[in-house]
Amino acid sequence: MGQELARGALRKMATELDQPVTYTMVLGEARVPLNALLGQSIALEFLGQINCIHCDRVTSKSFNQGYCYPCFRRLAQCDSCIMSPEKCHYEQGTCREPDWGFANCMIDHIVYLANTSGLKVGITRHSQVPTRWMDQGATQALPIFRVASRFQSGLVETLFKGHVADKTNWQAMLKGAAAPAALESERQRLMSACEPGIAGLQAAHGLQAIAPLEAEETLIEYPVLAYPAKVASFNFDKTARVAGTLQGIKGQYLIFDTGVINLRKFGGYQVALTEH
Repeated sequence: MGQELARGALRKMATELDQPVTYTMVLGEARVPLNALLGQSIALEFLGQINCIHCDRVTSKSFNQGYCYPCFRRLAQCDSCIMSPEKCHYEQGTCREPDWGFANCMIDHIVYLANTSGLKVGITRHSQVPTRWMDQGATQALPIFRVASRFQSGLVETLFKGHVADKTNWQAMLKGAAAPAALESERQRLMSACEPGIAGLQAAHGLQAIAPLEAEETLIEYPVLAYPAKVASFNFDKTARVAGTLQGIKGQYLIFDTGVINLRKFGGYQVALTEH
């Protein structure tokens, strides 16, 4: 048996933008620095109980990375428009939680280019820069627009999706760093390609609401000793115990010599962390 370091309800790892990124595991009230465990044999054991990350009720199944079914159906943060912001219906008066929507969606958002498994476009609340990039495993990121709402960020992103990916290939991201991308050159190319659409959005919403940025690129390194040649993914719903030598941390994934696990996927799972 190993030494138990902590136990509690799992949350996504906390990050700090260092070189490399500093990771902290969150288990209930416990905070465990993870970078120091690189190269060590550790185990994560699912203890058989899931608590909703919003209301804390016990649930037999997790929805949308940690919610019970009633919260999944009720909360605005679980609505489909969170994944597809161009479908925001706040202005129609049908938001599930208008106060939450006003505080989280009707605020400045950043449209950005990132290099994860390759070049992609994405959006995030301005307060989530650079956290969002680290959570995605981006090695490069460049803000390209500051917009006045989540809905408008979705409209800009939709323009760019015709010319660049908007998803990360997580298996490729976990096999190593993507080849360096010339983000500033890509920004200029996309701005040119999307110029008529951007002008249309600015005419409809105002120049201040759809504001191009000329920002500095952020470079991100991750604490990885070795990348896997083949990515095998662990799932607490099928395997209660995940163990091996911790070889790296990238995005919200732990990389073991035995496989990888996306900790964010299992929010609310009661888990024990041990070192061997």
